[in-house]
Amino acid sequence: MYKTFVAAREDRPGEAWLSRFVAGRAEAESWYFGQAVASTPSAKECRAALQQHMPELLPHYDHACTLVGADEVAHRVLSHYRPAPERFGCSQAVWLGEEGPALVRNFDYPPNIVSDRFEMTEWSGLKVISKAQRPWGGCLDGMNEEGLVASVTLGGSRAQGVGFSIILMLRYVLETCHQVKQAVEALCRIPVALPQNVTVLDRSGRYATLFLGPRQQPIVSRLKACTNHQPAVRPSSSSMTRQLAVLEAIEDPSTSLFSLTDRFLLAPLYSGRGSYRTLYTAVYRPAEGRVDYIWPGKSWCQSFNDFRVGEYTHCYG
Repeated sequence: MYKTFVAAREDRPGEAWLSRFVAGRAEAESWYFGQAVASTPSAKECRAALQQHMPELLPHYDHACTLVGADEVAHRVLSHYRPAPERFGCSQAVWLGEEGPALVRNFDYPPNIVSDRFEMTEWSGLKVISKAQRPWGGCLDGMNEEGLVASVTLGGSRAQGVGFSIILMLRYVLETCHQVKQAVEALCRIPVALPQNVTVLDRSGRYATLFLGPRQQPIVSRLKACTNHQPAVRPSSSSMTRQLAVLEAIEDPSTSLFSLTDRFLLAPLYSGRGSYRTLYTAVYRPAEGRVDYIWPGKSWCQSFNDFRVGEYTHCYG
């Protein structure tokens, strides 16, 4: 299976974004509504929740809603408020040794569903490089020009609550926070819809891994490796195996950032078969304002000083 990824500069959503939204609307609605269209909140309720919890994003949300027009369903989807449960598997780790600080992550997802876009944006005067996902605003991982990095993995449960998608929360953090302390405060304050794990790192080397979920108190930890389970959830064998593999690599005195990245391209961290494949590896270096997107045999470097528009096609399997 082939998938083409693009790197694009788009300071804020406009007509090009609207065209992509229209083309991908069916998938976006499937993600947001799942099997329960009737039970989701109204567009008015969605906007009110966004205004209460992430008011800095409200002008950007209103702009996107204006682009799509008077469309109640689209406005609900764009809010990211109370989405349906979903599953994906990822691994991520903080590196504080030589050439650090860095955050290394694998994103595992069905290739035909994940967005093709790596973007540099500048919504509010702060540049953000991120792996974009979903109809508007979503970030799977990213970094802002102040040197704050954020990345997410699934928490390992399908519990659902009244809150926002984590990918919009990551966008909020990257748009409004400069340091780990600010990011932690924001992530603990905003209600999240589903169990999620987030690792944040800044250019000073400060970091935290947060275990978030509906109807539970956030847990802020110093864990350097994170996969797809939480302290209160019985992990799958795959999630535990991957976490132990990362921890073992980090604790090995012979490990370098280069060799750690190589480990992410090998089993058990790398998934090359099945429906949930490792779609890319990212290595964020906040002190340099640089991220390397990596596939076996290919490295694509992007930075705030030299962001290059282009595309890359990868063959999976």
